[in-house]
Amino acid sequence: MAVLFSILISPAVFRLRGIYFSIGTLVVPEALRIIFLNWRFVGEQIHGKGAGYMIKGLEGLSMTHIYWFAILIGLASVFIVRIILASKIGMGLAAIRDNDEAASTSGINIFNLKLFAFAISACIAAIAGAVFFMFQGYISPSVSFSMKWTITMILATVIGGISTEEGPIIGTAIIVFLHFVLARYAGISLVIQGTLLIIVMLLAPQGIMGFLRKTRPYQSFLRLMTG
Repeated sequence: MAVLFSILISPAVFRLRGIYFSIGTLVVPEALRIIFLNWRFVGEQIHGKGAGYMIKGLEGLSMTHIYWFAILIGLASVFIVRIILASKIGMGLAAIRDNDEAASTSGINIFNLKLFAFAISACIAAIAGAVFFMFQGYISPSVSFSMKWTITMILATVIGGISTEEGPIIGTAIIVFLHFVLARYAGISLVIQGTLLIIVMLLAPQGIMGFLRKTRPYQSFLRLMTG
């Protein structure tokens, strides 16, 4: 369903570029949140105002099962990204990232490649979200379609390092650590995370991995690994 929805909204979303694309993708979950807050099931009353639903059929699942589901999804997503980056599709996406007009004149089908990346990311995000709500056991529109999810993924990628394979993994570890550390400061946690993002972008615009790759020890390590 997530993949089908991504395909449905792609013609409109892909008309936006840069910061407007980011704003557009932030507006979509907010619109869905409002729609599902006022959703009326056939023959039933409106279930809104933040009302959620207990997920049925989870009695046989333990925390261990859910943990391994999450681990498998994380490893699979890294493996899929690795395959894509090493393929012609990855080269095409890199060309679009650097200069979409030049990529188009080179014969690259920009819309198809964007749609491919959009659909793959929607699929992985949907599966990860399903496992999260299996863990929580309760689902509501306010949580499911919160802009916090998109902002968290952007934070993890920017802090770890854009255009790097290791960056999002490192960024995710930092974001999860901050989530538990800042739990007692719920009112200002987003302010602290935003401040951290600004500091990272000022000191290391390419993220932690982008900064590390420029250091001499990392370059020496790469030479050692490649012989």
